[in-house]
Amino acid sequence: MPRLAEARDAAEPSSVEQRARYGRILDAAAVLASEKELERVQMHEVAKSAGVAIGTLYRYFPSKTHLFVAVMVDQIDQMGVGLTKRPKGTGSPADAVYEILLRATRALLRRPMLATAMIQSAATSNAATIPDVAKIDQHFDAQLLDAAGIANPSVRDTTVIRLIVSLWFGLIQSSLNGRASIPEIESDLRIACDLLLADLTGTVR
Repeated sequence: MPRLAEARDAAEPSSVEQRARYGRILDAAAVLASEKELERVQMHEVAKSAGVAIGTLYRYFPSKTHLFVAVMVDQIDQMGVGLTKRPKGTGSPADAVYEILLRATRALLRRPMLATAMIQSAATSNAATIPDVAKIDQHFDAQLLDAAGIANPSVRDTTVIRLIVSLWFGLIQSSLNGRASIPEIESDLRIACDLLLADLTGTVR
């Protein structure tokens, strides 16, 4: 029987104060999930760490799954902000996408419990009930296309990027499960980018 909290729609922060509280909740959840497994992270301790009432937490995040999907969107967006501050590379689109995915891989694997919490939450989410899960792919795909310099992606371009992201998630999961070493997944990722991104067809800036 689902909890009543899970049946409510998630509220969106609108004011400056609400966005600040929302951000503190995401930061607190990320810290706690870096220190313990997802099952052991309790919503009340997230609220306490963020300095908000438990009702406020549930208003924005009706379930722990909602919360960690939002944490993943936030982590992707933070990575995007970091990328805009870096000078554009001079390599191929495949090189640019590989570099982003390589940095994302290393960032995730530095905090494996948080990575597991986010990926597990995203994998079990349905976009009909947790709309933020769609933002994970949308925001990440947009960053990769931008890095590749594709201003007007074709249908094939967006499909290829989507395939690369799906493959990347699989490689991350293999590493988190102990089935592949970091050098192995980095090598596999390099090959995948070279093979799939060799002939992007959109308009290159």
